[in-house]
Amino acid sequence: MQKNQIRQMPKVELHCHLDGSLSPGLIRSCLGREVLDSELMVAPDCRNLAEYLEKFSLPLCCMQTRDGLRMAGYDLIRSCAQENVCYVEVRFAPQFSHQQGLSDREVIQAVLDGLEQGRREYGVEYGVIVCAMRHLPEEENLAMIQAAAEFLGKGVCAADLAGDEAAYPMGDFMQLFEQVRAMGMPFTIHAGECGSVQNIRDAITAGAKRIGHGIAMRGDHELQSFCRERGIGVELCPHSNLQTRAVGSEAEYPLTEFLQAGVPVTINTDNRTVSGCTLTDEMAFVQTEWGVTDEQLWQMTENAVVVSFADDEIKTRLLEKIRKARLEAETK
Repeated sequence: MQKNQIRQMPKVELHCHLDGSLSPGLIRSCLGREVLDSELMVAPDCRNLAEYLEKFSLPLCCMQTRDGLRMAGYDLIRSCAQENVCYVEVRFAPQFSHQQGLSDREVIQAVLDGLEQGRREYGVEYGVIVCAMRHLPEEENLAMIQAAAEFLGKGVCAADLAGDEAAYPMGDFMQLFEQVRAMGMPFTIHAGECGSVQNIRDAITAGAKRIGHGIAMRGDHELQSFCRERGIGVELCPHSNLQTRAVGSEAEYPLTEFLQAGVPVTINTDNRTVSGCTLTDEMAFVQTEWGVTDEQLWQMTENAVVVSFADDEIKTRLLEKIRKARLEAETK
C-alpha cells in the first residue's frame, strides 16, 4: 500500500504511552516556552531502554494538573483521528502525576475527561491501561490499581507493568498481579524487551492476556506456539524496539518470524513523540523494511481488535468497519 492509503485505512493501536505521545505543540503550550525536538525525541544513537526513558521528564511536567491531564487525553485522540486510528488503548502511570497533590483517582478521571471529549468530537473509541511501575513500592502500585478498578468498564480497560525491565524482572511482581487478577482486571505486561524470555513466561504464568514488545521470544518456537494457541497478543513497536536496542539490527527483528508462526502480532507506536512516529509510519516501515504484505497489514489490524480489551460491542463494530474498508480496498 502507498503511505496515503495506509493513513486512510481504519487502524487500531494497543500500545501507546500517553506521556510519550503528547504533541510538541501541547508541550510548548503547557511549558510556555520553545522546546527543541531534541528535548522530546530520542537520539539516533540511543544506547538502551534506560536512556530512552529519560525523554519522559518534560511531558510529565505537563501532566500534573487536571487541565494538563485533560488536555493530554484530548490531544492524543486528536492525533489518532488525524490518521484514522479508530480505537486506541492509551496507557500511563497515574503515580507520576502526584506533584501537585492529585490523587490517583483524580488523575485517572482527568485523563478520562479529555479522552471522552476527544471521542465525542472525533469519534475515536478508547480504553485506558494503568501502569504499575517496576521501581515503585508494591503497596503504591497496588493502591493505584485499586483506585483504577473503580473505573473498570467506565473508561479503564486493563493494567500493565512498565519501567526498567532489565533492573526489575517480572518474577518480582507475581504476587502483585495475582491480586490484580483477583480484582477481575485484565492486564498486559511489558516483557521480553530487554532480552529475557523468562520475563515473558512469568508474565503469561501470572495471567497476562498480552505481551508488550515480546522481542525475546525470537527463536523460541514453543513459546510462540503457546501464544498462538492461547490467543496471547504481542504488541510490537518497531521504531521503539530498534531505538532501545531490543534488537541489534533490522535483520534480527522477529516480526516476520512471529507472523509465520501465527502469533497474534499487532503493530504500535509505543511513544508517538519520543519515537517520532505515527501508526501510519510504523505500518509503512514494516512494509518497506520486512516486506510485510497488504494482507498481513489487514490481518494485524484485525488481530489488534481481537486481542484488545474493548467490550464485545465495540469489537464487533470495529471488525465490521475494518473488513468493509478492506473489501473496498481490494476491489478497487
